[in-house]
Amino acid sequence: MKIFISSDMEGTAGVVDWTQCVSGGEQYPYYVSLLTQEINAAIEGAMAAGATEFVVNDSHSRMANLRPHELAGGARYLSGRLKPWYMMEGLDDTFDAIFFVSYHGSMSSNGSTLSHTYFPAAFAEVTINGEVAGESGINALVAQAYGVPIALITGDETTARELAPFSPDARAAVVKTSHTRFSAESLHPDAARDLIRESAREAVQNLSSISPVALDLPIRLGITFRTSDYAELASRVKGIERTGDLTAELVESDPLEAFRTFITAVMICRYFVE
Repeated sequence: MKIFISSDMEGTAGVVDWTQCVSGGEQYPYYVSLLTQEINAAIEGAMAAGATEFVVNDSHSRMANLRPHELAGGARYLSGRLKPWYMMEGLDDTFDAIFFVSYHGSMSSNGSTLSHTYFPAAFAEVTINGEVAGESGINALVAQAYGVPIALITGDETTARELAPFSPDARAAVVKTSHTRFSAESLHPDAARDLIRESAREAVQNLSSISPVALDLPIRLGITFRTSDYAELASRVKGIERTGDLTAELVESDPLEAFRTFITAVMICRYFVE
């Protein structure tokens, strides 16, 4: 059994500040070690239920955060910042399940710790078929395209709730409770790992009861931007139509193409210099 793990960092128990999860910060190495241990807990839980093969796609910041030799289960490590499929790079239909580890709430959520949606300077809110979509919901488009179920998500309670409209059967390991965007009450790291390990084991053990993502087609992806210049930039991407000063919409019958188009807009906005 083969598991695809897309790992972020803001959802790790204890992480509440950008300095903790950005390379160069004094506390960054410590919190990377906590993230690694949460990933390993997910791998260990999956192995206990029979999973044998793992690919970890490092999806945080410049996407080169982890030490490959510290990953459990002989996991392969996919890293580097130039990835056409971004947080879902490497996924295909040979995988049996997807884990989202250390994910976070959307930019438009109410106080989810370190909330953002791909690029916080540009994107105020993203919706898919009328539902608010954080990174997990947007990434679910790729899961649907390949027919691989999302079996596990870890992070705060908002992160778990935002995935539910896209993958209602996914197990959620809630390792912290957000108080504000920059504060949270986290489980002790040992308890967080225990919860993730058990949730991963249950997810794999009950994989037959987890339905693949099945969003209604065509996909209607709505974007609200923080400023009009980003709306103008994104609307240059084929398929994205500007609908207002700060809004645009993408209508696409192919989930993979919808994701590709959105990520193209993200990349264009990222390289825009104000």
